[in-house]
Amino acid sequence: MTSPDPDFALSTSVPGGSTAALRRAVLYGALGLVVLAVVGVVVGWLAAGLPGVWGALLGAGIGGGFVLVTAVTVLATAKLPPLTAAAVLLGSWLLKMAIALIVLGVLNPLDFYSRPTLVAVMVGALVLVLGAETWGVLKSKMLYVEPATPQRGADPEEPNSSDGS
Repeated sequence: MTSPDPDFALSTSVPGGSTAALRRAVLYGALGLVVLAVVGVVVGWLAAGLPGVWGALLGAGIGGGFVLVTAVTVLATAKLPPLTAAAVLLGSWLLKMAIALIVLGVLNPLDFYSRPTLVAVMVGALVLVLGAETWGVLKSKMLYVEPATPQRGADPEEPNSSDGS
């Protein structure tokens, strides 16, 4: 029987590490948002003219941006300690809520956009981007446990000198 290759863990490392699935989710979400924005602009133009175009663009920006910012924040905090990552995520969520309320409050008295188009595209963006991100994570082939990197020069067959053997 042959001994295991000591460089096995190094040669089988997961491309992208533990964040590969999340990066794919962000990519799929962003691509889905672009497609929705284009379709929303065309349908908005046909349904309401120029106000429909503005409503579709605003809806895609508000709805899609809301969801994508969360995924990007999770990706950015993936290497931080759990408590720090949770604090950053909570803070970013509160900031997103405040910005969304301010933007919608500023847009409320204005009439250059179509409200029905804005609402339809915003809801569509939330559903589509969340679905695309979920699809991206589910379709990623990831190890549940990343293999440990052996220390250079350490022979896995030799007993550890610190265990008293």
